[in-house]
Parts: sequence; structure tokens; C-alpha cells
Amino acid sequence: MSTSAASDHRYPELRTALVGAALDLLAEDGAQAISLRAVARRAGVSAMAPYRHYADKEGLLAAVAVQGFAGLRHVLRAADDAAPAGKALVEQAVAYVRYALQNPALFRLMFGPKRLGVHPELAAAGEAAYAVLAARVAAEAPADADRDARALGCWSLVHGLASLFLDGRIGDKTAASDGDITRRVAEAMLGLERVQADGVSPTRSTCCSAEQLDHSD
Repeated sequence: MSTSAASDHRYPELRTALVGAALDLLAEDGAQAISLRAVARRAGVSAMAPYRHYADKEGLLAAVAVQGFAGLRHVLRAADDAAPAGKALVEQAVAYVRYALQNPALFRLMFGPKRLGVHPELAAAGEAAYAVLAARVAAEAPADADRDARALGCWSLVHGLASLFLDGRIGDKTAASDGDITRRVAEAMLGLERVQADGVSPTRSTCCSAEQLDHSD
């Protein structure tokens, strides 16, 4: 028995090791660098070891994306918990964009080809991350508001910002940091810029300010 084959049996956390190796390869050289053989080599196990958990490369990529969504959920939750009163959605937006910029290849993988129908665990991980945003929108929206539409609007805003940053469409237009830009945009769209303008706290923190709704016609 080879040394690598023996290590397969001695390593109780093989799945964790394989996903970790895939994350390293993804960060270094992108998704094209990931193969079951390359991941096995990076993890120091036999070439056949990954097949104990993953039927093919797509299964491994789905597992990596699950880890990505778990990380996103963690930073959104932390930002929400630490945010000043009335600023939780803004701080979630900053955390979302920052996560994308710190993990560009992983972020693109998470929102790349749809794997949700084939991998229920991935669908659940994505929904868990989205639920952090949706819960905050629901907590701050009026009782008669369309919470689902508002949550989708907030996600569209922050995901669009993240994508624009990753594509280099924003950084060359201003010297401000990504956090400053995200805060300004989120506060403007949420109707929170009035806090800086006149010191008056907004009556709601949603994706449309009261003024925008009143003048929508």
C-alpha cells in the first residue's frame, strides 16, 4: 500500500481536507485549476480518495460553493449583529461587497452555473445566507410592505455593486474605498442619507424611501 493510500484511511476529515484543497486551488488559479486529481494531490491523498465523497468535479465544486455561502452567511450575520441602530442593512451591504472582493473566484463560483436542483445542500446554503438579509428587511419594513420584493431589491442592489466592483467598473471612477462607496449607495437607496443631511432619523430602513414611494407616479 502506498503512503498516500494509507493516509486516506488515517485521515478522518477527508471531505474537509478536499474542500480546503479545492478552495486553495480556486484562490490561486481559478476554477479551471480544480480537478479531482489536482485536489487529491494538494490534499496529500491518493488519486482515488476524492471519489469516496464526490462522483465528479461538479460535485466537488458544489461542496466548495456550499462553504462559500456559509462564509457569506457568517459575515452578514456578524455585520448585522454589530451594526448601529438603523444601519444593519447598510452594514450587511458593506460586508457582502467586501466578501466578494476578498474572495473573487469563490464568489463567481457561488453564483456561476446553477447546481441547485442537483445539489440540495447548495440550495440550502444559499437560502440560509439570503435569509439573513430577508430577516432584517422583514424586521424593519412596515407591516403592510411586500417584504419579499424589498428583500429581492436589496439583494439586487448589493449583488450588482459587488459585480461592478469585481468587473472593475467602479474603482476607476472614484478614489473612495469600496466600503465608503457601498455605504453611500446603500444609504441613498435606503433613504438613510437624511441622517447625515439633517440629523433626522429615517422612519423606516427599506429599499425605497418614503419620498420615493410617494412620488413614484
